[in-house]
Amino acid sequence: MTPTALRPHRGLKPVLAALAVAVLVAGCASSRGLAPEGKPLDADSLQAQRSLSGAAASDAAFPAQDWWTSLGDAQLNALIAEALAGTPNLDAADARVRQAIAQAGLADAARKPTVGAAAQYSGVQLPETLAPPPIGGSYQGVGILNLSFSYTFDLWGGERARWQAAVGQARAAEVDAQAARLTLSSGIARTYVALAQAFAAHDVALADHERASELLDLGRQRVAAGLDNQLQIRQAESAVASAQQQIQASEHEIEVARNALAALLGKGPDRGRDIAQPGLLAAASPNVPSVVPSELLGHRPDVVAARWRVEASQQGIKASKAAFYPTVNLVAIAGVAAGNLGDLFSSDALIYGGGPALTLPIFDGGRLRNQLARSDADYDLAVASYNQTLVGALREVADALHAARSLDGQIVSATQARDAAQDAWKIATARYRAGLGTQLDVLAAQRPLLEADRILTVLRAQRLAASIDLDRALGGGLALNAPGSDTASNNAAPNNAAPDSAAPNNDFAKAPTP
Repeated sequence: MTPTALRPHRGLKPVLAALAVAVLVAGCASSRGLAPEGKPLDADSLQAQRSLSGAAASDAAFPAQDWWTSLGDAQLNALIAEALAGTPNLDAADARVRQAIAQAGLADAARKPTVGAAAQYSGVQLPETLAPPPIGGSYQGVGILNLSFSYTFDLWGGERARWQAAVGQARAAEVDAQAARLTLSSGIARTYVALAQAFAAHDVALADHERASELLDLGRQRVAAGLDNQLQIRQAESAVASAQQQIQASEHEIEVARNALAALLGKGPDRGRDIAQPGLLAAASPNVPSVVPSELLGHRPDVVAARWRVEASQQGIKASKAAFYPTVNLVAIAGVAAGNLGDLFSSDALIYGGGPALTLPIFDGGRLRNQLARSDADYDLAVASYNQTLVGALREVADALHAARSLDGQIVSATQARDAAQDAWKIATARYRAGLGTQLDVLAAQRPLLEADRILTVLRAQRLAASIDLDRALGGGLALNAPGSDTASNNAAPNNAAPDSAAPNNDFAKAPTP
């Protein structure tokens, strides 16, 4: 058998000439007139000095990663550690990270050469009515073994841009996984505060029940002595029943908070039954770093993730623009083929061929222009989301700070009001015991005391929640991998690393703390 060869053209001049012509003709599918409109906000342009004045300190640091330990409750620390060890929400976030990393790997693989091997055997017997002997009426078989090689030259950087866009999305997914941990830990802390508030309300109801019961006992003694009548007994019994209802309501709130904590831990409701009454929680003083808002960009996971998506969308525009230019592919194949398997590895069975191929979009019905317009819109959407996230982040910091400062003042005033109400109740009770006052005076003094106790429990819980909100608004002490300004301006690879070494990692997704 004589060798069969498909030889590529020996000269490069025809290829180069075709490439030059293709570039000139590429104007038929033009990207002219298409450009994104969005522009990321400069964080320093968002004025916040006056809103944060009085609390920002040059030596104030961002929260620590275990910021919840400042609340001073060992049980809370254990609950958050248990949750961060793994819940369905965190598992889903980590799976999304792995999914994005795999997608970045696929985009990277598309930039590299491919080599494949194939083995094939096929045969056919043609009837003599179709072909005369010896072809007709006999079985003819052929075996083929070959190696193939293909490579697409990334002349315009489109494949690289697609890979960088996928890397940016993977980075965003990593930060989202950290955001899920911050959301979970702050959610547990807030629910734990709600549990503490429910227990405090239960204690208030018990104290009110004790006061009402003492008043009822005193009223029965006075009725027995002929000093009062049954009207006072009924009034005291009503106060006892009302206090009992408040006890039952607070017990319900305790169970609801315990169930919510169990769900946040990814466990069944019975897990909540093991959660004891919280200890005395301490609210940190409301301070923010003086570098806010500029430094907020590298600490807030939602801001960092939004910025990575802006970078990814920017690379998507580059990839869409590259599609307007010619594509050059190199394909080669080498192998052996023979009708007799015994001749398959003889020199006469050699077959090889290959060469470059050039493709150029000329008229595509507007597909490429619409694809670029969509990429521009994706970028504008990512920029708008980033800008809104940044504005919202600053608002959350300011709201939490103002709430903490206001609640500190309210707690002082409410404590003074509660002390005055308790003194009034003691005076009214003493006068009633001495026969100088009436039961109505005691009941009238008891209601403000009960209301003051309730207000204090609410204000203290709100103050603790404000402290949690401030730590969360400042990023929860996370050290995130954020894109730098040079990345945005120069379209550098994430982390400013060399293109082939900027693959995303899963370190954040596996971190045990948020």
